[in-house]
Amino acid sequence: MKTKLAIVFISVALGFYLVLMGRQGMLLITNGNAVATTMGVAILVLPFLGVYVGYTTLRAGFQHSRLAQRISAEGMELDISDLPRMPSGRVKRDAADELFVSVKAELDAKPDDWRCWYRVARAYDIAGDRKRARAAMGRAVELERLELKE
Repeated sequence: MKTKLAIVFISVALGFYLVLMGRQGMLLITNGNAVATTMGVAILVLPFLGVYVGYTTLRAGFQHSRLAQRISAEGMELDISDLPRMPSGRVKRDAADELFVSVKAELDAKPDDWRCWYRVARAYDIAGDRKRARAAMGRAVELERLELKE
């Protein structure tokens, strides 16, 4: 609930910011000075770029959350409770690599199953490979969407 309230608050604040910056941008554009016009255009463009990035991030977060709920309901979440950890709390690299190998074998057996892609994404994340985790999670979202259409 706190997360949803934070999202609403940030979205309202961003909307307020867009209105204020839009007004300032238009004032600078109508000034007639080349430098002021350039600054006005930048003031108008950059907030919309921020909105786009925020929207895509929130959309991905909600999609990932939906997949996590489905995986949990199906009892397929990765169990990492017994894996050895470093003092920081992160799973030790060797254990994370072993987990990844077993999860990757599941994916090789069922390459079109979004659940396997979700589990691989989680294994990448546990191993600390965020870039591949995001790519695998994106594939899981794609496949789950296709499954829902069928």
